[in-house]
Amino acid sequence: MSEHKPESDPKNEVRIHIDRVAYKSPNPTDGESLYELGKVRAGFELYLEVQGNEEDRLIPRDHEKVRLEEDEHFYSANSHKRVFTIFVNGREKEVSGKVQSFAEIVALANFPADPNTIFTVTYKKGRRNQEGALVEGDTVKVKDGMIFNVTPTSKS
Repeated sequence: MSEHKPESDPKNEVRIHIDRVAYKSPNPTDGESLYELGKVRAGFELYLEVQGNEEDRLIPRDHEKVRLEEDEHFYSANSHKRVFTIFVNGREKEVSGKVQSFAEIVALANFPADPNTIFTVTYKKGRRNQEGALVEGDTVKVKDGMIFNVTPTSKS
């Protein structure tokens, strides 16, 4: 079994497994780094194996923080990308892939970047849950016609 050892503080590293290969990863890390670490091929997505009846969690290929636990298992799978039409703040948007992250939905709302702004994301006409809310780090399975509302709030 090969172990990839990125340059980092060993006290903050954990052993994880990507496609049955053990790696050492800084903790926390981000999705982009996990994709690189596991050499996930183009057109594939990375998933965290979740115990019990819950669905495995998609790890978006972005720079959103991911907290790891020792010996977690990840796997890559063909994304079978499909284009979905959703509505974000009343505007029609097309997205690729059936799973979208909080960060991806916020980006579609097209608000100016401001570190003093936090976002609230709610949705209706969902796939598994008809309606709900997303927080930073969450993902949701989308379907055509799904409605998202992204509301900015200034930190005080």
